[in-house]
Amino acid sequence: MFGRVKPLDAILATAEKKSLHRTLGPVQLTLLGVGAIIGTGIFVLTAAAAQKAGPGMMWSFVIAGFVCAVAALCYSELASMVPVSGSAYTYTYAVVGEVLAWMVGWALILEYAVAASAVSVGWSGYFMGLLKSWTGFELPSALSAGPAWSLSGVDFSHGIINVPAIFVALAVTLLLMIGTKESATFNAFLVAIKVLALTMFIILTLPLLNGQHFAPFTPNGWFGPAGTSGLGVVGAAASIFFAYVGFDAVSTAAEETKDPQRNVPIGLIGSLAICTVFYLLVAAGAIGAIGAQPTALGVQPGTPEFMNQCQALVAQGQEPLVCSKEALAHVLRAVNYTWAGDLIGLAANLALPSVILMMLFGQTRIFFVMARDGLLPEKLATVHPKWKTPHIVTLITGVFVAIAAALLPVGQLADISNSGTLFAFFMVSIAVLVLRVRDPNRARPFRTPIVWVIAPISAVGCLLLYFNLPIEAMLVLPVWGGIGLVVYFLYGFRKSHVGRGIIDVHEDDTDSPPQPVPPMPGAHTPGGNDA
Repeated sequence: MFGRVKPLDAILATAEKKSLHRTLGPVQLTLLGVGAIIGTGIFVLTAAAAQKAGPGMMWSFVIAGFVCAVAALCYSELASMVPVSGSAYTYTYAVVGEVLAWMVGWALILEYAVAASAVSVGWSGYFMGLLKSWTGFELPSALSAGPAWSLSGVDFSHGIINVPAIFVALAVTLLLMIGTKESATFNAFLVAIKVLALTMFIILTLPLLNGQHFAPFTPNGWFGPAGTSGLGVVGAAASIFFAYVGFDAVSTAAEETKDPQRNVPIGLIGSLAICTVFYLLVAAGAIGAIGAQPTALGVQPGTPEFMNQCQALVAQGQEPLVCSKEALAHVLRAVNYTWAGDLIGLAANLALPSVILMMLFGQTRIFFVMARDGLLPEKLATVHPKWKTPHIVTLITGVFVAIAAALLPVGQLADISNSGTLFAFFMVSIAVLVLRVRDPNRARPFRTPIVWVIAPISAVGCLLLYFNLPIEAMLVLPVWGGIGLVVYFLYGFRKSHVGRGIIDVHEDDTDSPPQPVPPMPGAHTPGGNDA
């Protein structure tokens, strides 16, 4: 079963038929990456990162950005070699074999679906905050938040079900089922809204910096207090990784890039550097304006203990940044820029549903290609006769996303999503090295520089972040993987096209999410999830 490898020559033969025109230069690639990366993560994870690391979350952004950069350089080599299917699933299938490819694809299903749930919860927080600011109306906590979770149990005293998150998840699912696709102009407009909203936040908050709010800088240390997991600066970096994942938009654009060996690294490193600086300025503005200390040391966000502490603080007339469900809007309202806080909330309400749509679409593409390869029932990819969309798999995905969004807090959802993402990027880092040894003469439009240094750093970096996730998030991956192996051996192993000697590569298939629109005219973005 480890010898089942999808022939790379067949995939490359298909790629040659596409003959995409190489038009993207370094500036276009960099702006493309900025548009794909900046978005959901910084809007919804700032509070959770502050609870884990305090002001030290500024270092967390740097660490997460660095791991993304080295992973992106590995990703780019495979993306340029296998441009037909822009995902770690196909890369792994073509290099390491079917079993590990199945595990990567199974992890990507988890990544996309749970990430969509996280964005739905983030949208819910901003929607309820904007609704309260404009009308004074707010849903009771039982209907606007899910329960608090920890290994010791579930606490329903602070919330039962997140109704707004269910609404947006199912609404986007319905739109995707009936075939709604974002236009290029509209998506570019949403990118501009996000960038302008964050720029306004920086301009308004940086003049209010108070140096005392930065001390202590690392209240939970670098790796969290003894006996805890997923806390500290590195623990926050593992969560913040969610905010950078759109970098693969640049990686998968390698086939359309002029002089990819020079321009892809410029685009990758440039966009990640710009976004890291952007994130650092946002974090500095939030910390400097109102502070970002944890409610207590060693306490995970989303747990019953954390919820109880936040409830007590709110009862005393305080609501620290770490307790807010709409962190950036909360900061501006706290410093008497209510109008600006409402604009941030409006920007989030407008932009985040499009990200949910892209993540749901990306997840259905993973289902598609796995079903195409015979690893999942092809019935899942049945196309509706009127809507011309895969309504069955889209509905299944949407219901799963809505259930997770209804019952889990955003920080825990992001951590679970990151566990799948980090595993996929770890496998890409290994696949690059394996292919260098197994097929050193294969044409590589982009070659990872000093690959025997970069790829091991990427692999170790992904492992470091994974093992600094909360224990619950770490456990989800092996449990989910175990379920996946059962499914594989009960169905996929027998039905696999490669295992049965059927090699069928379709020219128009793609594993990657729908193409996000670049932030400048003429730039084309084949990938990325705008996280």
